Amino acid sequence: MAITIKEIAEQAGVSRGTVDRVLHNRGGVKPDIAEKIRQIAQQHSFKMNKAGRILAVKKQPLTIGCLMPGVGNLFFDAVIKGYTDAQQELEDYGVSLKIQNIKGFEPEQHISAIQTLIDEGCGALCLSTLDVPEVCTVINEIIEKNIPVIAVNTDIPNTKRICYIGSNYYKGGKTAAQLLSKLLDNTEQPLRIAVFTGSLNIKGHNERISGFIDGLKTYQVSHSVINIIEGFDNDEYVFLPALALFDAHPEINCIYIAASCVAGVCTALRQADMKLNIKQIRIIVFDDLPETKQLIKEGLIDFTICQSPYRQGYQAVHTLFNYILDQNDRPEEQILMNTIIKIAENIDDEN
Repeated sequence: MAITIKEIAEQAGVSRGTVDRVLHNRGGVKPDIAEKIRQIAQQHSFKMNKAGRILAVKKQPLTIGCLMPGVGNLFFDAVIKGYTDAQQELEDYGVSLKIQNIKGFEPEQHISAIQTLIDEGCGALCLSTLDVPEVCTVINEIIEKNIPVIAVNTDIPNTKRICYIGSNYYKGGKTAAQLLSKLLDNTEQPLRIAVFTGSLNIKGHNERISGFIDGLKTYQVSHSVINIIEGFDNDEYVFLPALALFDAHPEINCIYIAASCVAGVCTALRQADMKLNIKQIRIIVFDDLPETKQLIKEGLIDFTICQSPYRQGYQAVHTLFNYILDQNDRPEEQILMNTIIKIAENIDDEN
């Protein structure tokens, strides 16, 4: 005979209300007691019927907090649209959102924004944040308080997050390298590459770079990296460093932009036209923001690799809700988006 909530409470030495709070992920229970309750339930293969779980969720509204460094970065507009569309579908179950859309990549900024979400009563989090020790420590402390976390768009593997939902950045970088190798012919000079990234504190940005460099080695493309510049997903910020790099290194014949700031880099490139031969420069970027689409249509950018931002946000909210509804039944460790290659012919297609 299956164990009941009353019997779990008796074995754990707590009230039925405490067991109910733990099994429905509502927090407010000491971590050691919550873990004891879960172990008893797991040992006896306890499962509440789905109708009962749905009723319980309706009685206990869930606020999901969403953090992203999206101010000034249109890419995250689509992620937010995915979040809000999913929330509207789950509104009848008491699901609501609080969004912290910040600018920048300073750890203190991100920690403060995460804490704000917790202070505002969020019972679950979707985080696009930094993979640095101080941020990961804060996240793990939150998870220990029985607040589930999903990493969205960029992973934070040094935490106990439920799963990662986003693209395979390393694969994207390696795909870019293979495509580039097919564009080159034997008469072209070795690649002299200028790399622009968002932040070296973002795991996904770093993986795009390492995947690209490893791919060039795999496909035996002769190359050297002139410099790696952090653009912080800011077109205005990156303009002057990019212009200075192009002026100092007229030998650059390949530009690899691993994050946002495509418009700023390309504006600097055009201004440095007196020293650089733009027509001979290979330019590879990611995502299909409006400026990128136009530059591809003009022929300045060779191709872009996209990652379905709307699906990332939409799937993250549904995954969190189902995780709570199904009593901590974990999804796959990584839920990865398709790697989508776009050129002028298909740049206007939906991801």
